[in-house]
Amino acid sequence: MGSIKVQRLSVSYGQKRVLANINLELNQSSIYGVVGPNGAGKSTLFKAILDLIEYDTGEITVLEGKIEDHRKKVAYVPQKDDVDWKFPATVYDIVSQGRYPHKKILERLNTSDNIIIDASLEELGILDLKNRQIGQLSGGQQQRVFIARALAQEADIFFLDEPFVGVDITTEEKIIQTLKRLRSEGKTLLVVHHDLSTVESYFDHVILLNQRLIACGKTSDMFTSENIAKCYGPQLTILNKAGR
Repeated sequence: MGSIKVQRLSVSYGQKRVLANINLELNQSSIYGVVGPNGAGKSTLFKAILDLIEYDTGEITVLEGKIEDHRKKVAYVPQKDDVDWKFPATVYDIVSQGRYPHKKILERLNTSDNIIIDASLEELGILDLKNRQIGQLSGGQQQRVFIARALAQEADIFFLDEPFVGVDITTEEKIIQTLKRLRSEGKTLLVVHHDLSTVESYFDHVILLNQRLIACGKTSDMFTSENIAKCYGPQLTILNKAGR
């Protein structure tokens, strides 16, 4: 069964077209790596599917319906730059937000919720930080907090926008281990990613995007030199030099 279907999606910011005629059909039990150069529209694609921005044309279905009907089944981990790290919230405060979609207005968290929150913190290795203010954490710890929040939500679809940026190798390994566990449970995961060297080992499917869709499918079929060159163009030379 398809988790997400995107048809003829186009998005503009003012006069600038950011995404043009995107068509995608994404399946359950898969991790999709979303790759492309800066300004390719990767975050915009996420925000359009999540109905956080308006789009010019297109039709999007999530779990065979409108996303409004399935909000609690969809978790979003934003880019770190989108978070106010000075906000006076603890690790526990942030992760507990993952339970709110399951609660009625003004309904308090119960013992069952707290067990789920602690288990999410434990899986990401940050249970001992639960009373720490988020601004006091390292970059890797901060990223783990927001992934723990997504885990606590017990969603079916996960959007992670650059979860590996600014994290240490231990955190990166911990995150990918968690994502692969979720996939084994039938979840759908979309991950904006920049390190081309790990695409084949991290993702079983890949979406190559540069304002238009270059390719989408099994990583072993679609992550080819030809498609990468089409996607990155002149930036590919810079990436190769950086890699060397």
